[in-house]
Amino acid sequence: MKRILVPTDFSDHAEYALKVAAQIARKNNGEIYLLHMLELPNHISDDGIGESNAVGRSAGVPEVMFFMEKTRERFQDLLNEPYLEGVTVIEAIQFDKAFDGIIAHSKKHDIDLVVMGSHGASGFREMFIGSNTEKVVRTSDIPVLVIKKEEGEFAPQNFVFASDFSDEIKKPFKDVVSFANLFNANLHLVFVNTPNDFKSTHAAEKLIHDFAANANLTGGYSTHIYNDINVEKGILHFANSVNADLIGMCTHGRKGLAHFFNGSISEDLVNHAVRPVVTFKI
Repeated sequence: MKRILVPTDFSDHAEYALKVAAQIARKNNGEIYLLHMLELPNHISDDGIGESNAVGRSAGVPEVMFFMEKTRERFQDLLNEPYLEGVTVIEAIQFDKAFDGIIAHSKKHDIDLVVMGSHGASGFREMFIGSNTEKVVRTSDIPVLVIKKEEGEFAPQNFVFASDFSDEIKKPFKDVVSFANLFNANLHLVFVNTPNDFKSTHAAEKLIHDFAANANLTGGYSTHIYNDINVEKGILHFANSVNADLIGMCTHGRKGLAHFFNGSISEDLVNHAVRPVVTFKI
């Protein structure tokens, strides 16, 4: 994971994500693409404006220049932080809606990993709008690592990966293993048994062991079956029980009504987990 995208609004949570990204980049000899999405007031046209070095028809508008200059100043303050010393950082300003700009930037620059900060969402905002982080988790084709608090040293040793271990997980699971190997982390493969989708211990154990055998895992891993009232609570409770450093899941990226009625366990975890969550697109 050489090319890491970190969207920033210069908040504390965004800086928590940047600190983690810096550690990953340094460990993997990678580089950081630091992106700020500048949403202009409605009375200012953003036609023709792209990244920070772009000049468009609106570039001469005094307010636009003011916003860009202030953003560059904040970039410079970040780049002077000691935790970025020795890390290549490529900063950019884009004039777009945050979610759209993040996805477009990741595709344009062939990004390997998105690292985002989030304080979660709740209530009606969670149900009807959701955070930008949640939307990126739902739609990103590349792994997304969500940081919820100041992490200090990011060196996850207990990596909980929760799944139904179906055939569709086999392809994204290669990225899961690569991420675990980057930190020499022990993988806890967990199947959450719920009343609505119950499997016998024998069936669940066979499912996980067959999956692990076909995956040719070489690093340390263990398998677990955990019973709970729903999958999200099962993952959170199991992660607490093993003092996990990181929770991983795959996501289908449902959209529209399918997402509204079916929900997304990955997005719920992003909103509610205190631990870092990393998601992989199926």
